Amino acid sequence: MTQRKDRQSRDNSSDMGTAQQMRHDFSLLSDDDLFLFNQSSHRRLHEKLGAHTVTVNEAVGTYFAVWAPNARQVSVIGNFNGWNRSAHILRPKDRSGIWEGLVPGLASGAIYKYHIVSRHRGYRVDKADPFAFHAETPPKTASIVWDLEYEWKDAAWMEKRRRCNALDAPISIYEVHLGSWRRVTEEGNRSLSYRELAPGLADYVKQLGFTHVEFLPVMEHPFFGSWGYQSTGYFAPTSRYGTPQDLMHLIDYLHRNDIGVILDWVPSHFPNDEHGLAYFDGTHLYEHGDPRKGVHPDWDSLIFNYGRHEVRSFLLSSAVFWLDRYHADGLRVDAVASMLYLDYGRKEGEWIPNKYGGRENLDAVGFLRQFNEAVYQEHPDVQTIAEESTAWPGVSRPTYLGGLGFGLKWDMGWMHDTLQYMSRDPIYRKYHHKDLTFRMIYAFSENFVMPLSHDEVVHGKGSLLAKMSGDDRQKFANLRLLLGHMYAQPGKKLIFMGGEFGQWREWGHDDCLEWHLLQYAPHSGLRRWVEDLNRFYREHPSLFQSDCDQAGFEWIDCNDVERSVVSLLRRGRSEDDLLAIACNFTPTTQFGYRIGVPRSGLWKEVMNSDAAEYGGSGQGNLGGVQARPVPLHDRPYSLTVTIPPLAIVFFENEGDRTRDSTEHAAGSDRPGPDT
Repeated sequence: MTQRKDRQSRDNSSDMGTAQQMRHDFSLLSDDDLFLFNQSSHRRLHEKLGAHTVTVNEAVGTYFAVWAPNARQVSVIGNFNGWNRSAHILRPKDRSGIWEGLVPGLASGAIYKYHIVSRHRGYRVDKADPFAFHAETPPKTASIVWDLEYEWKDAAWMEKRRRCNALDAPISIYEVHLGSWRRVTEEGNRSLSYRELAPGLADYVKQLGFTHVEFLPVMEHPFFGSWGYQSTGYFAPTSRYGTPQDLMHLIDYLHRNDIGVILDWVPSHFPNDEHGLAYFDGTHLYEHGDPRKGVHPDWDSLIFNYGRHEVRSFLLSSAVFWLDRYHADGLRVDAVASMLYLDYGRKEGEWIPNKYGGRENLDAVGFLRQFNEAVYQEHPDVQTIAEESTAWPGVSRPTYLGGLGFGLKWDMGWMHDTLQYMSRDPIYRKYHHKDLTFRMIYAFSENFVMPLSHDEVVHGKGSLLAKMSGDDRQKFANLRLLLGHMYAQPGKKLIFMGGEFGQWREWGHDDCLEWHLLQYAPHSGLRRWVEDLNRFYREHPSLFQSDCDQAGFEWIDCNDVERSVVSLLRRGRSEDDLLAIACNFTPTTQFGYRIGVPRSGLWKEVMNSDAAEYGGSGQGNLGGVQARPVPLHDRPYSLTVTIPPLAIVFFENEGDRTRDSTEHAAGSDRPGPDT
């Protein structure tokens, strides 16, 4: 007992000496910072709160600052002080609710947490830093002092990315879960690191012609099976694949290969893990206290209190951080619908109406508008993308017109309707023809991304290929048709990894994709179809320039229910950018099928999903079809074409350019929009 007391006395003496090293005469926080923080308009709190290595009087140290307004005491604990809770006690910064202090001699790499003693019921807890730039690899949960210096080499991309991210640019997105895209089976089936992923992913995406990749959340998360959607590190990339600089290298590498990077970002909810944001200072600081507003019933997670100004500043700073420090080209915001509706996932009596008696979450609406305004003010050359599954009006319309201010919105309705349609036996498709055509009623009400996303190939839903109807040959034909139909429609494109070559097994986060399937012709043919679709898409402005403008799309005939055929026109801004497209959703070849077209001359067959090189039967139109002066579908000419079974065919007009240009010139005297 005496020996233990002596050792404890020595430890306390050492701790007191360490405590004397704590400096409280240094602060990164100005009065303006505190004002903006408390007014919900601070966009770069990550430069002030958290852990920052600084030099004071030529001496290196680490400055700590954390928001815990209901704490009685806050200290920094870590491997540098033996995790002693009395060694480095922080001081309150005026009445801001922020605790701060400087530990001299402490540099990058130190592992730490905050020990918080609450004013309420004697609650004590060790918390990870909400503003940490780096974290221990799960299941460990501590934060790491880290310097984010990195020498970027993507200046050429950053200079031109405004054009690459524009609404009238070709945008085809390859959605990726970094932990399961490829794995090293001979090393325990481990995931690739950020740096290991860089060359292979860049080469693959570039070969297939995608313009962007979208990463499922890379922010630190304790449960790997959440795919990152249960985030705890709103400023820290997951350390499962390396350091922050390793992720920067991956993004930098993709940029140098002309590939944009979109990051999933989750301001809709967060997990209830003790080391995270939940019940942070012994009170419901980041989340609502009332579970009818603060607990998400579907995901057993917590909902941010969007009405609290400091929480808004936290989230705004997180969004700007990934754009500032990681050069992200866009943020895809997860689960926006769950933010917008107070009754989302709740039964009657389990939610609280807003002050007007409605179910709209007015605080969340205000935050989303503020978020979009902040992003586009700070980085006007990026895009924000909403995953929003309802008919909320104006999601991708400017805030000054009453919209939420997003640049783009996922078209969830198209995805669900079309996948359901493609799963049906073709015999019954004529009874569900509206699933193909209904989209065009609302297609220009928002700026849409057409997703075939990760959510549709998990939890027993089956892979894209497995969803298709018919035998194996028909499944591949249906999938080629589905992808071709998506590229023919107005809207940006997104395909989740594995769908591009027809993975049979539904996606599992613990396994890599079934790359071995590419040795088989149907799978390699499907991938070649996607590669050619992307190339064709990027080369034809008619397929992307007017994605958000009704002038770029016309039905030729959307009413051939009996034969389950649809035909359409896509137009670019130039008179020469014109495509006619026909889709046959039955396994019966449509010989001698007539469609009306607006121009004479040769209509060259430029893409055909039934071509032998893609795994099809090789039926087609022998290179092209001559338009005849036989009016049809309210157009002066018509084509008589062959539409192969379960196939899509693209035709490009190469007709009488002289006559067409003369007609165009003759019509130029008509009043235009500037007249």
